Amino acid sequence: MRLSAPIHRLKRQARLLSRQDAIPLHLALDRIAASEGFSSWSLLAARAATTAPAGRLFQELAPGDLVLVGARPGHGKTLLSLELAVEAMKAGHRGVFFSLEYTERQMLDRFRAIGVEPGRFDGLFAFDSSDAICADHIVRRLASAARGTLAVVDYLQLLDQKRENPDLMAQVRALRSFARESGVILVFISQIDRSYDASRKPCPDIGDVRLPNPLDMSLFDKTCFLNDGEIRFQSVN
Repeated sequence: MRLSAPIHRLKRQARLLSRQDAIPLHLALDRIAASEGFSSWSLLAARAATTAPAGRLFQELAPGDLVLVGARPGHGKTLLSLELAVEAMKAGHRGVFFSLEYTERQMLDRFRAIGVEPGRFDGLFAFDSSDAICADHIVRRLASAARGTLAVVDYLQLLDQKRENPDLMAQVRALRSFARESGVILVFISQIDRSYDASRKPCPDIGDVRLPNPLDMSLFDKTCFLNDGEIRFQSVN
């Protein structure tokens, strides 16, 4: 059964329905699933997972990679990054999510939005929403992480929001060195500049990344950009 819209749009519809009807998000998700012909959101998400790109993208990643995932708000970059962490955990590796945007409860909701019960990966997943998130903090938290661990940083542009932290370039370089030495895969969620015009270009690219401070984009090994259900993945080097 073909969905009427990309899954990120259906999730957006559910969030709107949740607010409009003052119902819990999981009930709104089930209503949207019913409108698509599924008895529950988990079944719809499982169906979508069979064609989801995260599994294919994960196969392209190698220990020590730095990956940039970019999109405008609401186009699925956070969920895709979480799906990559889930793929790592399915393979027996740890998944870690560093976020300056989400609470732990919101992150658990994101798991359920992709049809995954968080308890399935008990002991493999860690969530960190500390105000101290920066390169040094990430390295300390991952100091004992095994090769193949996949960590998501949400999001790139907030790493140097505090004046006491090194500039963004220095932090990404430090994280690149750490990734190379440890074999940890680091996925950075990135904002896209507001000047990006989807009518002229169907998907953003590395030139559309919002950079309030200078950053050598060749520090990333791979990029993944999303827009309106389209996903473009490529190696940088």
